[in-house]
Amino acid sequence: MHMTTRRITRKIKVGSTFIGGESPVLIQTMAATKTHDFEATADSVNKLAESGAGLIRVAVDNSDDVNALAEIRKRTTANLSVDLQENFRLAERVAPYVDKIRYNPGHIHHLDPNTPWQKKVEYLVDVARKYDVALRVGVNCGSIDPTKLTLNRSGDAVSIPSNGDLTKTESIFDPLLASALEHVDFLDSIGFTRYCVSIKSSDPQTVVLVNRRFAELRPDIPLHLGVTEAGAPPMGILKSRLALEQLLAEGIGETMRVSLTVEADQKAEEIQAARLILTNVAAGNIIDPSTPLPKLDIISCPSCSRVQNGRFVELARQLVKATEFAKDYPFKIATMGCRVNGPGETDQADVGLWCGPDKVNLKDGSTPIGSFGYDEVIEKAVALLKNKIDQFNAQHKS
Repeated sequence: MHMTTRRITRKIKVGSTFIGGESPVLIQTMAATKTHDFEATADSVNKLAESGAGLIRVAVDNSDDVNALAEIRKRTTANLSVDLQENFRLAERVAPYVDKIRYNPGHIHHLDPNTPWQKKVEYLVDVARKYDVALRVGVNCGSIDPTKLTLNRSGDAVSIPSNGDLTKTESIFDPLLASALEHVDFLDSIGFTRYCVSIKSSDPQTVVLVNRRFAELRPDIPLHLGVTEAGAPPMGILKSRLALEQLLAEGIGETMRVSLTVEADQKAEEIQAARLILTNVAAGNIIDPSTPLPKLDIISCPSCSRVQNGRFVELARQLVKATEFAKDYPFKIATMGCRVNGPGETDQADVGLWCGPDKVNLKDGSTPIGSFGYDEVIEKAVALLKNKIDQFNAQHKS
């Protein structure tokens, strides 16, 4: 595949840099130190900036994190983005110290569910204008706007038609795409255009198709590319290459993050992987889109400050090794590090591990099995997977 000319979108200012227009693709990453530990987080941010990240995201959940953010800002000149998730009310407190705020159309529903989402977005826009910051509309397959889940969807990776009624396309793309389009239309209607959009899934093909379709419908809006919960290297890098190299080669994508399950002091690996992807695209060395992935789909979220137990990363790695025997079976295993995407992502998996401070919640699809210690949960998860394999084999006997 040869790289096509990059499209020219709106150009938005984010701190000392820009996303879109004729600006080069901006590499992002996310700090994984505890935000309230402002010295460690500032040190991490500075090292990531030195490694080539043009924008570094931090998570803020509470007042301790907010207070720490003010101290972090004193210790770095790096461009900072903040991830509020459902705590959107903290926006005005953090805005003086950051350059971009990311909100999730799904999570924004959780707080004050009786307040129209438009009012919440208007508040975020007012904050963004007041403090001169950009926004990202971050749509994620594990936390889709609840009102969009009523749309028909099978979860199959099928192509989105160029014409026709999106609500009649029975696929996962409907709620993802509909949520993104609804929010950008609203932002434009109130005269706010300093934003970019991300539409992420753990499935590379879904990422390609839904971003390709969004770019067709709204070619003016900068896109932040990424495969969410791609997992640990090398599989996480392979999944990211399969999605991002295709899109970038088509001229789609103004900023990107490679999300990897690695320790906090190894987050520069995300930057290195992003550089590899950009180098491949520039050289026309695009990975074959038909490159097969194992039938067993193992996803795990990238480590971040919300991870409640540092053993999460090693647990995710151990689970990959412990389930190698099942690589030819069409099941999905999800290992999530915190409460933000833990419930939603594990609901969509055949075997789900949602990690807490001391225990790991094991789930059979959306059904909780129990909470187990970090030392015992892999054995329990493998037993659950083996039981599913036995059932699969019995159903598919020739």
